[in-house]
Amino acid sequence: MTVPALARRVSDPPHGVTYPLVLAGGDRTPVQPILGVMLGILGYALFVPTIATLVLRLTWLLRGRPPFDDYRAAAMAYEFPEGLVASHLGLAFLIVIAVVLVRYLHGRSPVWLVSVQPGFRWRYLVICLIVAVVVLNGVLWASFLLLGGPAFQPAQPGWPWFLLAILVFSPLQAAAEEFFFRGYVLQAIGSGSGSAWVGIVGSALLFAMFHGVQNPALFVDRFAFGLLAGWLVLRTGGLEAGIGAHVANNLFAFGYAIFTGGVAATKAVTEIGWDKAAVDILGFGLFALVAAWVGTRLNVATRTP
Repeated sequence: MTVPALARRVSDPPHGVTYPLVLAGGDRTPVQPILGVMLGILGYALFVPTIATLVLRLTWLLRGRPPFDDYRAAAMAYEFPEGLVASHLGLAFLIVIAVVLVRYLHGRSPVWLVSVQPGFRWRYLVICLIVAVVVLNGVLWASFLLLGGPAFQPAQPGWPWFLLAILVFSPLQAAAEEFFFRGYVLQAIGSGSGSAWVGIVGSALLFAMFHGVQNPALFVDRFAFGLLAGWLVLRTGGLEAGIGAHVANNLFAFGYAIFTGGVAATKAVTEIGWDKAAVDILGFGLFALVAAWVGTRLNVATRTP
């Protein structure tokens, strides 16, 4: 890879290709997608924790400068609301990483990272978010009635600050993960292999693996979400449906946690039962079907012009 190649001019993707193949065509070779994914993973490892630590350095001053290592450990376990803010702002940088790689490594405008229209289809995004809120909560509460649910209790101490942090920063974090995994990683692997489904499966595997320690049921839960979100990208031509589902899921996961044992307890979860995984996958699957149907009704673009 020569230095001039990194500053390549912007060009449009091939005509009539699906979202996972947007980075294909021209003089692009499989070397670029492999290099891009490696650079993306490196950027994830370097920038996400660094940004989170910088945010905590600022909030540490407001906390009266307790021992920083102890404070950071407690904050990143979400014992303090600023830990959630720091973590989510760090993950938000994934958007920057994805945009930079698409523009300067692959020579595509970042608008193609959003959809094949190109750009955001805001109406579809809002509808998908509403659908996700209704469907995911409907399945969740139905499971509470059939299988039993968590014990609701008074809100945890400091809950208004936690709720504010969740409402403001969880949507940003969810969108960033979609931009990176269902956006750049899926496009890079799909375009490099020439197969949309290789991109979908590969990005879903990386998405599940990047969530750290987890038992098989939790891994399958996250992998299934990645597959369904990837299928929606292929089926609807953009990230809007995946963003809607991811935002709704995270908002209510942490929102309910305030009243069911605390946000820190939810953050610490590393294993779930197969019944919980089945409920989650059912909810995501139903949402995917409805979101795909809505996309068809709105006639959203599914291939590049």
